[in-house]
Amino acid sequence: MDLEVTPAGANSDTRSDARISHLALDIGGTLAKLVYFSGNEKLLNDDRVQSSAEVGGRSSSILHGRLHFAKFETGKIDECVAFINSKELGSQHPKELGNGKIVKATGGGAFKFADLFKEKLDVCLDKEDEMDCLVAGANFLLKAVHQEAFTYIGGQKEFVQINQDDLYPFLLVNIGSGVSMIKVDGNGKFERVSGTSLGGGTFWGLGKLLTKCNSFDELLELSQQGNNRVVDMLVGDIYGGGDYNKIGLSSTAIASSFGKTVSANKVLENYRTEDLARSLLRMISNNIGQADIFRRILHTWSMLYNGHHIRCRSLLVEG
Repeated sequence: MDLEVTPAGANSDTRSDARISHLALDIGGTLAKLVYFSGNEKLLNDDRVQSSAEVGGRSSSILHGRLHFAKFETGKIDECVAFINSKELGSQHPKELGNGKIVKATGGGAFKFADLFKEKLDVCLDKEDEMDCLVAGANFLLKAVHQEAFTYIGGQKEFVQINQDDLYPFLLVNIGSGVSMIKVDGNGKFERVSGTSLGGGTFWGLGKLLTKCNSFDELLELSQQGNNRVVDMLVGDIYGGGDYNKIGLSSTAIASSFGKTVSANKVLENYRTEDLARSLLRMISNNIGQADIFRRILHTWSMLYNGHHIRCRSLLVEG
């Protein structure tokens, strides 16, 4: 099966032999994500290519086709609705008497925008619990998908071999608009142990005010070009350029995010937007990194980071 990230509004699959089906949605506070499957009509109807696989102790049919992923800002949910309508993504879904077509959806937006989808698309959103979906998805990927988990240390990506006999417990850190930290003990067995309101939505919201960026991706790209040391107060700035060896802090550790702006005789316009974006991302990342404290307290052997925000993983690691 192929995977494809589909830009919003792109005509990604125009083949006459493609059959689009299996639409599902995750509508969060910042981003609306959708996935849909386009199967090859000829292959689907050819008995010679039908096959099955053993997944999680059950035999499942293998579908021949392509998975497409697309994302939209939740604040522009009408663009998501228009995209679904233009591709007739829900046309293959079953109908429920009196309720129109049924599409699986999760996230707070599945409740908030249910009436909009019904009005514009004649689609009834069949709502699934957000945390249930998150944990079930993480368990499935770790067990069934080869090279799904990896570490990122010193700029190097290294895949991790998952020992399914020693998978649990692990700490799942889901980085969305906010951050949830979930201790997972097994299939359907989990507990939210902590979280923080400083997440991807904070980065995007403050970043938009500070830099005038028009998209989340633009802000991420901008942050990679910046130097946070221009605005962040480092340990070395306090200790005359040296380390604080007694408690293990290097001179380059951030003592206070945006701390240098207090004493500098500057206003916002005097700072490069690239530097502001970098400092902001480091601040959010450092805060999320506190999850490691919970990993040690809960004696979980591993910690899994998940969510849209981790795409800029090099800076997250620095944090």
